[in-house]
Amino acid sequence: MSVTKALTPKGAATRQRIIEGTSAEVRERGAAATTLDDVCARTSVSKSQIFHYFPGGKEELLLAVAAYEADRVLFDQEPYLSSLTSWDAWQAWRDQVVRRYRKLGVHCPLGVLITELGRKTPAAQALTGQLLEQWQDRLRVGVVTMQSAGEISPELDADQVAASLIAAVQGGVAVLLSTGKSDHLEAALDTSLALLRATGGYPELLHVGASEDPT
Repeated sequence: MSVTKALTPKGAATRQRIIEGTSAEVRERGAAATTLDDVCARTSVSKSQIFHYFPGGKEELLLAVAAYEADRVLFDQEPYLSSLTSWDAWQAWRDQVVRRYRKLGVHCPLGVLITELGRKTPAAQALTGQLLEQWQDRLRVGVVTMQSAGEISPELDADQVAASLIAAVQGGVAVLLSTGKSDHLEAALDTSLALLRATGGYPELLHVGASEDPT
């Protein structure tokens, strides 16, 4: 039985406090600079307690923090992400995403943690894949809902639209992390939503960028 499953309510609370304290340290210092001593000082636990809950030491702790931050990526987009039923709702989601990353600025804990853990490690890949799958599924539901309402062309592949929206966000965030400015993130989202909205009344936009039949 894993440590997590065997925890008492008090133990679960202590483990969560360690995760949240480590997350705060990572936001302030970065993953590489955060030490177990820093975590102990912030959370008022001992190193023996850290190793009790995270036998793999710092690497296991950082993976748990990365999972916590991955959940926050989706949580911070609510209640809008799960209620994309109108263009006003989509706009509210867009605004929430921009606010989130403006607040984080150049400090994106999840990106830092995944880099620290190694993007090619199975654990990091699985975590990233799970986050993207959940995020894409919620956006896909929103697109399908709008298609049913006649607001988005039914000819569009909802999964591809959802994937492109995530790519727009992540591309804009990458620039934000390099420059500290959200201009590109806002432009990517605004353009994506404008084009998506236009397909409802202008189906010919579906063929923009498509190769023409040479015959």
